Amino acid sequence: MLAPCVLRQEKAKTDDEPAIAVGATKMTPVKVAITFVEFEGDKKVKSLPYILIVVADAKPPSAKLRIGSRVPVYSGKEYGVQYVDVGTNIDRDAAKTQDGSFQLKLILDRSWVEGDIPVPVERSSSQPSGQFAGPIISQFKSDLSLLLRDGQTVESTFATDPLSGKVFKVEVALNLLK
Repeated sequence: MLAPCVLRQEKAKTDDEPAIAVGATKMTPVKVAITFVEFEGDKKVKSLPYILIVVADAKPPSAKLRIGSRVPVYSGKEYGVQYVDVGTNIDRDAAKTQDGSFQLKLILDRSWVEGDIPVPVERSSSQPSGQFAGPIISQFKSDLSLLLRDGQTVESTFATDPLSGKVFKVEVALNLLK
């Protein structure tokens, strides 16, 4: 009356068996080229290219670039000099849209030393006042939201510096990496 109970043992996994892919997702790396172009009148005087790679499907899909120098600036206080960051900062997010294009969000911040201006220096009562040449630090900032396809280049920003009259353009190009 009693039937024997038989249990089946599970086969142990061996190293020869292939692993099951868990959570495999497709990655979409894109190369974004950002070029700052500077003109004096009709003459191109500067072209500064920057290239960033980002995976559009990543969490978070972002990239940052910081490059520059620290410039000494006379502060007029007891220590006399403070350092100011001058250079280029780029923050970028990218997301792939349903139609296969890419939504780019860019925060661009570029500063540079333009020249010198005379700055008066107050001395103690025993020393006469004077002046020194202080740097002019110019700046360009832009927050952009662009929709680009693979291989597309756009001139996204056009601005004129009110002090110098120089014209600044920003060109943005996007290419899929294969």
